[in-house]
Amino acid sequence: MASEDLVLLLPLPRLQQLARDWLAEDAPWLDVAGWAASHGRGDLQEEAVLLCKSAGVLAGSPFFQAVCEEAGCSVSWKHKEGEWLEPVTQVATVRGRINDILLAERPALNVLSRVSGVATLARKVTQSAKGAGWSGQVTGTRKTTPGFRLPEKYALLVGGAGTHRYGTSDLLMLKDNHVWAMGGITEAVAGVRSLIGHTLKVEIECRSLEEAFEAAAAGADIVMLDNLFPESLHEAALALKTRHPDVVVEASGGVSPHNLLQFLGPHIDMISMGCLTQGPPSVDFSLKLAKGLQTRPVTTMAPVPE
Repeated sequence: MASEDLVLLLPLPRLQQLARDWLAEDAPWLDVAGWAASHGRGDLQEEAVLLCKSAGVLAGSPFFQAVCEEAGCSVSWKHKEGEWLEPVTQVATVRGRINDILLAERPALNVLSRVSGVATLARKVTQSAKGAGWSGQVTGTRKTTPGFRLPEKYALLVGGAGTHRYGTSDLLMLKDNHVWAMGGITEAVAGVRSLIGHTLKVEIECRSLEEAFEAAAAGADIVMLDNLFPESLHEAALALKTRHPDVVVEASGGVSPHNLLQFLGPHIDMISMGCLTQGPPSVDFSLKLAKGLQTRPVTTMAPVPE
C-alpha cells in the first residue's frame, strides 16, 4: 500500500479534534504576539514555506494540514507522504493571515517532526530486516506518548512497520502481572476465553520455553518470548513451532536497531520494539514566511556526533 493511501485510515473528525486540542494547548488565552504581528493588515494573505532541514521520511502531513486548516490556513504540498527528504527541501506552502500562520506554526511543526521521526526509524529498521531476508514483521508496542498514540501508530505504518495492538481491547495480551493475578497461564487464558470466546486473539507474555508450551497448550494465539537472549530465543522458537506449528511467535525485550539482526530467525513471526516510539530523533522542519526567506537564507547546522 502506498504511503499516501494510508491517509485514508485517519477519520476526519478525529483529525479535527486532535488539531483543536493541540491549538488549544498552545494558545489557551489571548494571542498578543499574533495580534501585534497582524495589526493593521486586515485580511491580507501571507505565504510561509515549510522546509525540511534534516534527512528523513515525510510523515504526518494529514496532522500538519489539519492544524493549519483549523487555524484558517490552507496548505499546498510539493512532496507526498512517505517520501524520503534530504535537507534542505521545500515541502509545502502554507497560506493564510499572518496571525493564523503564527498560531498554527508550532503545533503543526511539533506533530510533523515527531511523526516523521518515528516513521524514519521504522523505515530504517524494517528495511534492515527485509535486507537480511527475514519474512516476519517488525512492529511497535503500546509504549507511546500519552495522548499521541494515533499519530505514532500511524507513523509506524508510513515507515513500513506494524502497529501491533492499538490498545487493550483489540488484542488481549496477558502480561506477567495478569498471569500472576489470575493464578497462572492456563487459568489466565481460561479466564479471558470465558468472556470473549474466540472473537479476539489472545497473546501471552512468556519468560521461558516451559511457559511458552503452557500458553500454546492453553489456547493462546500468540506467544511472546520476552527478554530471551538471541541463542535461547531461537532454540525456544524452534521447539515451540515444532510442537505447536500454528502458534504465532513474537520476540520482544532488549531489541534495538543495533542488535535487531541477532533476533531474526525462521521461527520468529514478529518482533516488537518499544524503541520505535520511545525517543526516536525528530526530523527537523521549520516554517518560514516567504518574504523573510528572501532576506535571510536558510542554513543547516552540522550534525551532532552520536
